[in-house]
This record gives sequence, structure tokens and C-alpha cells, in this order.
Amino acid sequence: IYGRNTNPTVHAFEEKVRLLEGAEAATSASTGMGIISSALFTFLSPGDRVVSIKDTYGGTNKIFIEFLPRFKVDVQLCNTTDHDQIEAEIAKGCQVLYLESPTNPTVKVTDLARLAKAGHQAGAIVIVDNTFATPINQNPLQLGADLVLHSATKFLGGHADALGGVICGAKELVEPIYHYREINGATLHPMAAYLLLRGMKTLSLRVKQQNQSAMQIAQFLEAHPRVERVFYPGLESHENHAIARQQMRGFGGMLSFMLKENSFEAVRSFLPRLRYAHAAANLGAVETIVGPPATTSHVECTREERAAMGIPESLIRYSTGIEDVEDLIADLDQALD
Repeated sequence: IYGRNTNPTVHAFEEKVRLLEGAEAATSASTGMGIISSALFTFLSPGDRVVSIKDTYGGTNKIFIEFLPRFKVDVQLCNTTDHDQIEAEIAKGCQVLYLESPTNPTVKVTDLARLAKAGHQAGAIVIVDNTFATPINQNPLQLGADLVLHSATKFLGGHADALGGVICGAKELVEPIYHYREINGATLHPMAAYLLLRGMKTLSLRVKQQNQSAMQIAQFLEAHPRVERVFYPGLESHENHAIARQQMRGFGGMLSFMLKENSFEAVRSFLPRLRYAHAAANLGAVETIVGPPATTSHVECTREERAAMGIPESLIRYSTGIEDVEDLIADLDQALD
């Protein structure tokens, strides 16, 4: 066995995610970005076209605006919630339709079934990043997607101690990604696979608690006078709440919110006052993690690029952990006071 090609522990991890997503096959990479880039470069060639949304994870966005154009791939990024615009761009022709729902960090939701149908009518391969939802809350393959991927570093592992990425789908689509990853060398380490497998033993328990706590926290923040706006698909005020209810079994542990004082300085003043939430770039762990996209998920992007993606400077991303929700709410209350 040559480690870059295959490993029993890595295969066991892939099999577990495959079963959770109801897929025929799965393959992994050393990080979430490793699997995202492997998938995109597997199916795109010079002269091809990819349609996606503006609100993707910062690293994914960098591939779209910086790297793919260098290889003469046309990239069309659409308004995440304007389904008519997305369908119109798909109808012009594309080889890949890449979606993320809910999105990082604005937690926007797209109608996966509707867009997957449009993608297939155009002959596109439909790829969905399901990191924020997890297989516990949403299964994109059942909604029509061809491939579903995760940054396993986040909720799947759940303990902020292992990096990994995984993608699932039909064998005929997964195998070419495996061979590309085999050559680019972004191999998942067996020890990381072991830690991810260990973390996934409690995935359902963790996610159900995070779903419940995030909903209560979102409701608290929405009613707070120092908070301008809360982004959480479980709230009726969310612009795509109806779609989220239709395609998700739970609304996830991720939310984001804006302070009334719309400045990065206000965020920098607020964060140190939190006692339970950890300021970090990760998310999806048992500990509550908080941070502005400007220094976490979208640190690779310029201020202008973040603004174009609809990410205000005062936005705070909040990854709900499994701590007692009353403690977390009390902590937010005193920090906002």
C-alpha cells in the first residue's frame, strides 16, 4: 500500500461519509480546499464555463476570480438568492454548476433542487458544498446534485484537531477526482482520518444540539437593540426561510450577525468581551467559535472583494458549540451591554 494512493483508515472515513450522504462512491483530500480544487480542476478545461454564486467560502471565491481565469475558464458569479439570474446564466451553457448552501459566512440558502434541474438541462455537473448543513441536516444528492463535498475539518470532525476534505457521488464522477488528487498529492493523512472517524461518532448528537442552540441564540440576537441584523435560515425573517424548511431537516449551528455600529473597530471591541466563545478561524467544533470574516473565512479577499460579496465589515460569524445555551446567551448579553 502506497500512502498517497490508498490507506485503510482513510478508506473507512470515506465510506462513513459516503453512507451518510447516500452516495455510490467517495474520495478525500488533505483539506476542504484540497477537495474543492481537485473537483474543479478535474472537470474544467480551457474554454469551459462555470456558474456559481458570489457568497462562497473565501478560498473557493479565490479559485473562481484568480486561478480559473488564468487557465482560460470563464467564471460567472451570480447573486446567491436570485434564482432567475442563476438559471439564466446556466441556460447560456456551462460545464460545472457550483453551489454552497447555506453559504459561508452570510448563511444564505439556494433552492438546490430547482438549480440542479436547470444545471442538468444545460449538461452541467452540479457540485454542492454541504459543509455548513452537514449530512445530518441536508443531503444534496437527494435534491439532484451530482457531487456533494465537505470540509471535514469543520462539523464532521467536530473537535478542531484534524484537517480534511471529502466528496461523494456517482463512481464515474468520483474516480476522476481521486486520480487527480492522487497526482496533485493532497492526500488525507491516516492520523487525520482516524481523528475524523472518532469525531463522527458523535456527529448526530453534536449537530442536533447545535441546531437547537443556534436557533435560540439567533432569536435572542434578533431582539437585541445593539444588533442590526441576524442571518440564520431558521428565522422567519431569513429571506429564504421557506426554501430552508423545504430542503433542510435542521438549520445548522452557524449564524452571523451585524452590530448596529457598522465598523470593524466595533467588532474588535466586542470580541474580547466574550468569555465562552473562542476567537478563531475554524468553525463547527464542540466549542463555540466566533470571528469576523475579514480575519477568518475571507481573509484572502480584499475589503472591496468582501463588499462585492455582500459581507459588511461589522459582520460576525458565530459557530455554535455544544455548551449550555443559557451560558452562551448570557455571555453574548454581557458582551453586547
